[in-house]
Amino acid sequence: MPQGKPSNVPADGLTTRQRRNRPLLVVHTGQMKGKSTAAFGMALRAWTAGMPIGVFQFVKSAKWRVGEENALRALGEVHERTGQGAPVTWHKMGEGWSWIQRGDQADHAADALEGWRQIQRDLAAQRYGFYVLDEFTYPMKWGWVDVDEVVGTLADRPGFQHVVITGRDADPRLVEAADLVAELTKVKHPMDAGQKGQKGIEW
Repeated sequence: MPQGKPSNVPADGLTTRQRRNRPLLVVHTGQMKGKSTAAFGMALRAWTAGMPIGVFQFVKSAKWRVGEENALRALGEVHERTGQGAPVTWHKMGEGWSWIQRGDQADHAADALEGWRQIQRDLAAQRYGFYVLDEFTYPMKWGWVDVDEVVGTLADRPGFQHVVITGRDADPRLVEAADLVAELTKVKHPMDAGQKGQKGIEW
């Protein structure tokens, strides 16, 4: 796609503008780091474009304070003070629908499902313009959330709502339904040389 030009133009009856301005379903998968990082980079662009942002973290602990969260929450505060950008809402484990504070796997599954139900409600209400469903591939892989239901809900979402899903082992049905799929593969990583993750790089 040199200079951002598509390699082919489908005979779908749409104008260039109509085809360009369609909401996307994006999947970042693969074994290498950077899936969430790429999604949050897209969220920064969405914020600049004035799209309300909803982040839903399905696996990372509520106790973790990651850099992306601090940055996006700060941008949400900038919007509240100045009107610049867009509002930001951040949901994660331990806040409302998490499994981190409870016991067995049945609770994990039920709370993951409730997280998905909240996303469904927000999609129906067109609450956000840009969704990050961080590490959402795992509840689908573990059977806690039905993949076909997810694909159907996202295909039928109303209005203009971009959705980015991250995580390893994305289901083939989700990959097939997505408009953009990136698979991150490792070439080299500092951990190969015994180096642990560090602040500002991994979190």
